[in-house]
Amino acid sequence: MTFVILQSCCNDASCVDVCPVDCIHPTQDEPEFMRTEMLHIDPGACIDCGACVDECPVDAIKADHELDVDEGRYVDLNADYFEQHPTRTTDYTSQIPAWKGVDFSGRRVAVVGSGPAAFYAATELAAIRGIEIEMYERALTPYGLVRAGVAPDHPQTKAVTDLFRSVAGKKSVRVHLGVDIGTDLTHQDLMDHHDAVVYATGADGDRVLGIPGEDLPGSHAAAEFVAWYNGNPEFTDRTFDLSSHRAVVIGNGNVALDVARILTMPVEELAHTDIADHALQCLRHSNIEEVVVLGRRGSAQAKFTNPELIALSNSCDVDIVVRPEEAEPDPETLAAMTHRTTESDVATKVNLLRELSGRHRRETGSNAKKKQIVFRFCATPISLLGDESVTGIRFAHSELKRSDDGTIRAEQTEREETLDTGFVVRSVGYRGRPVSGVPFDSQRGVIPNLNGRVTDNSGTTVPGVYVTGWIKRGPTGVIGTNRHCATETVRNLLADLATGVVHPSPHGRDALDELLAQRAPSTLDFRDWTAIDKAEVSAGSESGRPRIKFVEREAMRAALSRNGDRY
Repeated sequence: MTFVILQSCCNDASCVDVCPVDCIHPTQDEPEFMRTEMLHIDPGACIDCGACVDECPVDAIKADHELDVDEGRYVDLNADYFEQHPTRTTDYTSQIPAWKGVDFSGRRVAVVGSGPAAFYAATELAAIRGIEIEMYERALTPYGLVRAGVAPDHPQTKAVTDLFRSVAGKKSVRVHLGVDIGTDLTHQDLMDHHDAVVYATGADGDRVLGIPGEDLPGSHAAAEFVAWYNGNPEFTDRTFDLSSHRAVVIGNGNVALDVARILTMPVEELAHTDIADHALQCLRHSNIEEVVVLGRRGSAQAKFTNPELIALSNSCDVDIVVRPEEAEPDPETLAAMTHRTTESDVATKVNLLRELSGRHRRETGSNAKKKQIVFRFCATPISLLGDESVTGIRFAHSELKRSDDGTIRAEQTEREETLDTGFVVRSVGYRGRPVSGVPFDSQRGVIPNLNGRVTDNSGTTVPGVYVTGWIKRGPTGVIGTNRHCATETVRNLLADLATGVVHPSPHGRDALDELLAQRAPSTLDFRDWTAIDKAEVSAGSESGRPRIKFVEREAMRAALSRNGDRY
């Protein structure tokens, strides 16, 4: 028997650390780490100890004999990975860190944000005796995109919050919810009352297409739509017209697949998730029967991960349509696949799309499926059509060319196509937002840094200021990618504290508490969130749902009042 890692893998590599025979790859020391879509267990080396099962924060590991029919594909994914990446001896020799044996008593670090990047940073810091951690979150709820970004039909992915909850419960960690850095407290306030500041603010801004009609009603950013159906209080007032029979999603990453799936899932299934009630009601009256997912480049360059595509292809409620000629990769990728020199993730993706292209949709009969998701590749949007609102989209067919640096780019041809639609979702990437007083790279949408140490425009390190997560590296990777990212940042922060690069703050926690009482008197702490969490879960249990989210701040404070807390 061997164990197999499944779709919900968060890639944080906690299972790698506990494996006694080093059978889980890629490890943090291998070049493929943070580049592969998920981790894999070598069936030839696994000794069936189960340590990885107990450690996995999202329950993504199963014994091979326990796999469902739809999960059998992951056995092949494992085999493909180790055929392309034979296991090798890993050198675990490391230097003794500069902070070994240093007394950090009373040193205080601010972590701005409460998503995965922030909590992984807090986890690393909380493991160091003496350090005090203050986490600041603008919203009244923690966990960032785990709560407000992960699709409601992916509950296993959200299980990582159990790990974060244990960190927040440590005596050295305090969580301040409802504190907006830049409004309630400034960057300078943080610098004055902490030894160091780690920004983990994510990337919640959307990138623009720069095409005519992009701002027409009926054209929406994916970030806006996802936040709306996940119950983000800042987006509950948005309205979405789903009266069109066709929706078009521009972009083909995992978020694009989430949007397409939510638009086509049976409402009866969504009714058993934690999707926001207002979104559920809107989707009940949706007329959308087809979602077209457009990608500028070819099948081999699609941004979605194989586990997400496998899950979508296993759906019994939606037809997946791929044109055979568009499923084929560009000639160079095809040649690499033939000679087994391409990355296993790419080869698997192309083969999955080929398989889907061979399926025949049932057009008639009582068993015909109502909805379908159509993948289109080598399609470059030219404009959104319409006067008062979107009525269609025009795109050009593209040809793939290899650049001098080896990357594949899409070049428009004169062949164009038009699709009628009244609902367009732009899922072409996220970008970070600047924080007043902190350097910002407006072109990349990140805080400039060198391995987590923030730098100014000249490349000089700014003492005491650090960054992790998407605001550090851009919107890449999955939840667990942030663990390795945070580890790198925190190690550099600790080295700077230990070597005197960063000086102690002149103020104690009492002065900080006084400042918070003046500037943010209505802030909530993690105890308050725990009460809100219990109220949401209790409300959901009455209707067979994991929770019913409070989407208004007043409702959250009212829940605290009902529970006898301070509001």
